Amino acid sequence: MKDETFFLVREDILPEVMKKTLEVKMLIERGKVDSVAEAVQRVDMSRSAFYKYRDAVFPFHTIVKEKLITLFFHLEDRSGTLSDLLAVVANAGCNILTIHQTIPIQGRANVTLSLNTNGMTEDINLLMAELRRLEFVDKVEILGQGA
Repeated sequence: MKDETFFLVREDILPEVMKKTLEVKMLIERGKVDSVAEAVQRVDMSRSAFYKYRDAVFPFHTIVKEKLITLFFHLEDRSGTLSDLLAVVANAGCNILTIHQTIPIQGRANVTLSLNTNGMTEDINLLMAELRRLEFVDKVEILGQGA
């Protein structure tokens, strides 16, 4: 499987065939039609064009189902600190999506975690307090949140 890259594109610059693909998907999803054939006929689109784009074009709201949060840490550079940090985050029920770590300079490193918090078993404020109590964490802050 090849890596996929996604782009967020304004509707007004999408080609008409992609707009129609989204319209067909909406008609099917909402039960407004009985078949793909009926949906593509209603929006004046060929079935082959629909099948070409159906797995590649999505409304923005369908890809933002997860609760995402990005945290920034300033950590002491000690053996096992990242592992301990990740364990606390995982134990809170977060799914770790990405980890970015800088090369330690003068005994400190910056780490950025992107998390899916759908499975969180505790409040985000409790998690933040727990992370701040870790002796190797100099700083932790929320960089961004998304629904």
